[in-house]
Amino acid sequence: MNVKFRSDNVCAGYREAHVLKGVSVELEESGFVGIIGPNGSGKTTLLRVMSRALPPESGLVELEGKNIYSISSREFARRVAVVPQDTFVAFDFAVMEVALMGRSPRMGRFAVETSRDIDLAMDALTRTGTQHLKDRPITALSGGERQRVMMARALAQEPEVLLLDEPTSHLDISFQYEIMDLVKNLNRERGLTVLAVLHDLNLASQYCDRLVMIGQGIVQACGTPEEVVTSDNIRRVYGAEVWVRRHPTIHRPYVISGVKPSSGKPQEKFDKAPKVHVVGGGGTAAPILAKLVRRGYEVTAGVLNDGDADQEVAEALDITHISQSIFTPITPESNQTNLDLIAQSDVVVMTDVPIGHGNIPNIEAVRNAARSGKSVIALRPDLVQNRDFTNGQGSALVSEILSLGGHSAATVDELLRLIETLTIPMTQDARPTTHDAQHQKRDDFR
Repeated sequence: MNVKFRSDNVCAGYREAHVLKGVSVELEESGFVGIIGPNGSGKTTLLRVMSRALPPESGLVELEGKNIYSISSREFARRVAVVPQDTFVAFDFAVMEVALMGRSPRMGRFAVETSRDIDLAMDALTRTGTQHLKDRPITALSGGERQRVMMARALAQEPEVLLLDEPTSHLDISFQYEIMDLVKNLNRERGLTVLAVLHDLNLASQYCDRLVMIGQGIVQACGTPEEVVTSDNIRRVYGAEVWVRRHPTIHRPYVISGVKPSSGKPQEKFDKAPKVHVVGGGGTAAPILAKLVRRGYEVTAGVLNDGDADQEVAEALDITHISQSIFTPITPESNQTNLDLIAQSDVVVMTDVPIGHGNIPNIEAVRNAARSGKSVIALRPDLVQNRDFTNGQGSALVSEILSLGGHSAATVDELLRLIETLTIPMTQDARPTTHDAQHQKRDDFR
């Protein structure tokens, strides 16, 4: 493919502030490239340089091999359209008038709009869902409505290259996907070359063919979404701990945030963090596992099926657990390992997992823990009959767990408060295992 638009070793900034420090980006013809990076990294500055709004201090920007400053302003405006992040308009132009402004580069100095110009402007308004606003003053619209009108103006321009600066920042979620679908369709059907600054990593991963991650004014990573959107890159550039999983339908990477340990975690109250063993399955344990890790507990998990949401979360968080193939009963070896992990724990949590004959050993293991005097918490045990598919065997086990002194929690938050209440009185001497043994166990299961 031919390179349509590119920046080459661009340095730029504002007065004494040097924002871009040698940034090179290439857009192939009909390509869709996303610029991502933390706030203040230089994303918008790069777009301003490539749109001729900010001259570079050094380096150059080329459109089909020509320096953009060697091209007339009118010619550049015919070929490159820009949708800025700031959609403020000072005058009370009607929405249709704003859309028709996109036709200006293709009209003579004193020309009047033709029927074709009007049709193209109306088509652009229709594509962006703003045709019903055509007679409204632009200043009377919401930020999201103005943003869609500015997109319509750019589309009416019939550009070869479209530059977008956070095009979804003011939009409701439904319009975010509508706008991105629209741009993607124009990219595929009409060969429109697109460069978009996006703060939403999941939108960027879903819609862009290639991504450029900028941090501290330089390119930190460049390539396909799979190559750029990784936990390591996000940790290094954003300073955030995230999970990166593969989307189950579009098979692109997607980011789940909120896994960084929070402040005020249990380690501040204990010489060693209490160990919590979670018995779950079917996605019922995932939020509990994440919240426990964030609070700094030492967490293990019971027998989980490969590909189960709980198993994926345990894998992502490096939680020691036992994996088994789906639709297979728990083996004696897996059951024994589960019992061993329970024996090393301070608190055992049983989620509101559906109970079938295949996972009855998990519930029996929790019952045995309660019999031994271990602190056990059951989530929503009063609703067990609704998820018991063992002709009452599972319900009987849960009832026995409660009769042996097991605690119950109606919500995940209540469960977490119970765990903290049960573990606060513990001391280092009361713990049944050492920190070294915990890590040895992790090594055994990796």
